[in-house]
Amino acid sequence: MIVAKKRFGQNFLKDRAVLDRIIQSMPKSDRKIVEIGPGLGDLTQRLLEHKDVIAFEIDRDLCAHLRRRFAQEIESGRLELVCGDVLEQWHSGSLIDEPYDLVANLPYYVATNIVLKALGDPNCHNILVMLQKEVAQKFAAHPGEREFSSLGVLAQSVGKVAKLFIVKPTSFHPAPKVDSAVLLIAKERNLDDPAFMDFLKVAFAQPRKRLMKNLAVGYGKERIQSIFADLGLQETLRPHEATTSIYHQIHARLKETIDGDQREQEHSDPDPKS
Repeated sequence: MIVAKKRFGQNFLKDRAVLDRIIQSMPKSDRKIVEIGPGLGDLTQRLLEHKDVIAFEIDRDLCAHLRRRFAQEIESGRLELVCGDVLEQWHSGSLIDEPYDLVANLPYYVATNIVLKALGDPNCHNILVMLQKEVAQKFAAHPGEREFSSLGVLAQSVGKVAKLFIVKPTSFHPAPKVDSAVLLIAKERNLDDPAFMDFLKVAFAQPRKRLMKNLAVGYGKERIQSIFADLGLQETLRPHEATTSIYHQIHARLKETIDGDQREQEHSDPDPKS
């Protein structure tokens, strides 16, 4: 008998109705499926009824179980099982070397990092994942909502985001202490700007304070005041009230002014050879 391990955040999905809804929510495509954290393999079994699957599992005991359960599928090549930490496999930007859709019931403790990796993976086209409800709400929140955060800005920067449905703890064994939610991000582009991600960390450093004050800490008060004035933004704007478009406009203006300051500094510095 396999017992769930707390250090891997294991809660095995057992509800057939939820499995059905996940399968019904899958984007229509010919792309391969990547599953992260297949666990006992119940979702894997359902996925294999539709497409070939590459599954990443960190738990060696579960890997042994999956090899036994899916011996035929592994032998035929319909299932590729990769045992190890998926985040370590993601070192080169793309998790696998072909287009894919991510469909998974993600362990809570790594869910945010995995979604962020997938947002930046040029081979990942759709992200259909179950994760903690509060985290899903942050990815799917709209500007003006209290839950709107840097995660919402990043998700909306790459495509369309939807929180599809809530999953209660009783659908799992063992039951988690919080609700889960299934999230769909249909990507239209990739998240490939580390500087923008760093900028958002500054912008949301203190979510309940004014956006101008947060940004002034990292980029200078005068520069931020000038950008706000140029864009016609109110100085009282809070981080959750600004739209994704506004964040991209502020970041673009910041880059222009910083690059301009650097060029001016280079021209003003005396030539050490003269």
